[in-house]
Amino acid sequence: MSDPRLAKIRERLEAALGPADITIEDESAMHAGHAGAASGGGHYRVRIVSDKFQGHKLVTRHRLVYDSVHDMMHKEIHALAITALAPSEV
Repeated sequence: MSDPRLAKIRERLEAALGPADITIEDESAMHAGHAGAASGGGHYRVRIVSDKFQGHKLVTRHRLVYDSVHDMMHKEIHALAITALAPSEV
């Protein structure tokens, strides 16, 4: 992965959630001209499958993801679209 920001996001999520599968897409180019693009923060889409999501509601799953990258939010990450699944849901 050549983008250091994508690598950093992946590293954080893998360390915190031990995913069975993870896909991270940089959608920043689709948001060019958007106010968030001006701040330098990127727009990302994450699909993550982790045992840690089992038995948790969507809001808790998203919180677990956001907690993993909290210090990157509003600086390196402007927007994060999350699909968080337990292995039994795949």
